[in-house]
Amino acid sequence: MTSLEKNNGVSSCELNENLNFLRQTYFFSGLPLEALKVFAYLCIRERFAAEDHLFRQGDDDGQAFYFISGKAVVEWKQAEQARTVRHVQAGEFLGGISLLGPCRRLFSLKAVEETTCLVLSREKFIKTIEQFRGITPKIFKALIQAIGTWEKGFIADRTDTCLDCLPNLGVTLL
Repeated sequence: MTSLEKNNGVSSCELNENLNFLRQTYFFSGLPLEALKVFAYLCIRERFAAEDHLFRQGDDDGQAFYFISGKAVVEWKQAEQARTVRHVQAGEFLGGISLLGPCRRLFSLKAVEETTCLVLSREKFIKTIEQFRGITPKIFKALIQAIGTWEKGFIADRTDTCLDCLPNLGVTLL
C-alpha cells in the first residue's frame, strides 16, 4: 500500500471530525461515546493518489476504511482480467469484517482520484474492544443487520434477471 501522507498526531478538531465520521457508519454508530472517542483517536488519515491500491485481492491487511473524500473502484481479478465490481465514494465505510479477524481480501480497492480515508487497523480495534467488552455484541448486531440488508437488496435486484444467482445466496444462513 502506498499513500501520500499519514498523520501521526491528532488535533482536537480532527478528533471531532473523526468522531462524526464514525458515527455515520453502520459499524460504529451504535457504540457508546467513550468507545467511539477511542476509535476516533486511533484512526489514521491517509491520502491516496489516483491509481494507488488501498489493498489488493488476496491481502490480509486487517484494515477498515471510511472515505472522507475522493473515489475508488472495487475490482475483482480472474485469469489476469480485472472487472469493476462497484465504485466507492465519500461517506462510505469498507472493511469492517477485516477488523474482526484474519480475512483475505476477495477484491482489490484502487483510488481513481486523490482520496482521503480514515483507516483503522485490526490490532488497534481488537485492543479497544478488549477495553470495552460490552461493545462486542453491538458490533455483531450492526454487522448482522448490514449483511441482512445487503442480501435483501441483492435478492430484490436480481430475482427477475438472474434466477441462477439465487442458489448461491444465503449469507444470512451462516
